[in-house]
Amino acid sequence: MELSWLNWLYTAVAQVITWIHQAYSTVLDPNSGLTWALTIITLTICMRILIFPLFLKQMRSSRKMQELAPKVQELRKRYKNDKQRMNQEVMALYQGAGANPLGGCLPVVAQFPIFISMFTVLRAIAADQPKFGMTQELVDSAKHALILGAPLPATFFEAAQIHEKIIIGCFVAISSLTTFLTVRQSVTRSMAQMPDNPMAQQQKILMYISPLFAFFSLNFPLGLILYWVTTNLWTLGQQHWFYSRHPMPQFDAKGNAVPIEAKPGLFAKLRKTTPEEQAPPPPPEPKIVRQQPSRQSRSKRTGSKKS
Repeated sequence: MELSWLNWLYTAVAQVITWIHQAYSTVLDPNSGLTWALTIITLTICMRILIFPLFLKQMRSSRKMQELAPKVQELRKRYKNDKQRMNQEVMALYQGAGANPLGGCLPVVAQFPIFISMFTVLRAIAADQPKFGMTQELVDSAKHALILGAPLPATFFEAAQIHEKIIIGCFVAISSLTTFLTVRQSVTRSMAQMPDNPMAQQQKILMYISPLFAFFSLNFPLGLILYWVTTNLWTLGQQHWFYSRHPMPQFDAKGNAVPIEAKPGLFAKLRKTTPEEQAPPPPPEPKIVRQQPSRQSRSKRTGSKKS
C-alpha cells in the first residue's frame, strides 16, 4: 500500500538505490543479479550505519536497567500487593537514572520507514512503473535481474518457475532463522539479567513466535527479503560486539554494581601474541649498594690529638 505522504521518502530511497547501482555498474554488469544484490546490501549497511547512534543509545539504556535490576527487584518485593505503586516507583527509579524502558524500540522505529520505502520501490519495479525518479532503463534492469536464478522483484506466489520458488523459499527460511537468532540473543541476555522478571515468559514466547512472522515475507519481493536478511545479520554482529565489550554487571551484597573486565574482541583473539607480549618481564629491581664505614684512626676514635 503506497502512502502519498511518504512519497518524499520513496523518492529518496529510489535515488540512493540509483546512485549505488551506478557506482557498481562502473565495474560490474549493470543488469546482473550480483550488481543489484550488492546494491541492496550496501543500502542496508548504509542505513544501519546511520542509525548506529540509536543502537548505542538503546544499549546504554539497557545497561542502566541491568545495573538497576537489584533495586527493581527490591521494589517489586516491597510493593507486591500494590501493582500501581510498584510501577510508579520503578518508573521513577528508571527516570532518575536516565534509563528508558522503551529505548529498545528506537532502532526498529527508525528502520520501519526504510522497510516500507524499499517495499514500495520494488513493487513499482515489479509493476514496470518508472516512479519516484527512476528511469525506465533502471526499472527494466532491476526487473530482469536474477539472484541465483530468481527475479529480483518476484514474490514466492508470483514466481513462474519451480526453481524460482525454491530460491525465494530458501531466502525466506534464512530470514526466519536469522530473525529467531536475533530475538534469542536479546531475550537470553534479558532473562539472564532479570530471572524473576514477570515478562520473562512473554519474552520467551515471543522468541519462538518471531520466526513465524518471517513467513509473511512470502508475499515480499526477493530484493526486500535480501534486505531483511542483511539487516538481521548486521544486528547479530552488532549485538555480539556490544555484549562482548559490555558483559552483564555483577553485584555485591549491597546491590552495587561491580566492574567486570570486558572479554577480548575478535581481532584480539585472532592476533597472535608472543609470550613476551602476553606477560612482559617485570622491571629489574635497583641494586642496593651498602656503604661500608671507613676505619677511623685511634686518635679520632678517642678524640685525642697527636702531640
